[in-house]
Amino acid sequence: MNIGQASKASGVTAKMIRYYDEIGLVQPASRTDSNYREYGEREINELRFIKRARSLGFSMVEITQLLSLWRDRERPSRDVKAIADRHLGDLEARIAEMQAMADTLRHLSHCCAGDDRPDCPILADLTGGKEPGPVRPKRRRFGR
Repeated sequence: MNIGQASKASGVTAKMIRYYDEIGLVQPASRTDSNYREYGEREINELRFIKRARSLGFSMVEITQLLSLWRDRERPSRDVKAIADRHLGDLEARIAEMQAMADTLRHLSHCCAGDDRPDCPILADLTGGKEPGPVRPKRRRFGR
């Protein structure tokens, strides 16, 4: 398969396939006499693996580790599980942070009247309760 066919079969764009090849994430594809890359089932499976791992939010470092473990038929599954569990912990921490942000914004939005008055608890919270100073008129520059 050429890169376009590999892209279609794996769901990974040709640009990303070239990038993965460039950074050494995937094993180099064989080349034709014309120096075009040729992709086989092994490469397609690796690309699908990477695409799925990315969709689960694994970092490139984690994907590199997982690919290495996937290629190693002698690997202990505990090594794979450790990477997945560490990533899961990171995801859960980020979810908790985002939930706290959403709760805060929900509360602030509820407290804001959203009317014609200038006072706004959302802006007050963002500034730590400090009102902006007076606006100074711009000075006109003469002689230039």
